[in-house]
Amino acid sequence: MARILIADDAPIMRELLANLLVGGGHEIVAEARNGLEALELYIKHRPDLVTMDISMPVMDGIASIRHIREIEPEAKIIIFSALSQQNMIADAVRAGAWDFVTKPFYENRVLDVVSKALATRNIDAE
Repeated sequence: MARILIADDAPIMRELLANLLVGGGHEIVAEARNGLEALELYIKHRPDLVTMDISMPVMDGIASIRHIREIEPEAKIIIFSALSQQNMIADAVRAGAWDFVTKPFYENRVLDVVSKALATRNIDAE
């Protein structure tokens, strides 16, 4: 079981991800509506993994990734974006995202990416 922070400005996306991840045996420690909240909640909760939307108000996902990685260089962050945001996906990966999932997403893809990210986190810790 992992402790996960969900960051997305769309309430329905947060709910869908939370239900999927809880169903997969994980704990949702917090939900953020924008990149600034994601940064603040990351500092407060130090989750094992973050799911991050790219396009959010106040602070976008890419800026939030950069700030989180300054605090925790090994942070595992999975970016979520629409297919039309390919250039932003590349920017997010350069900023330190571990992987990405395109919206709309397949449940199996999300669970697979989360599982792989957590497996590498466990290896990194050893």
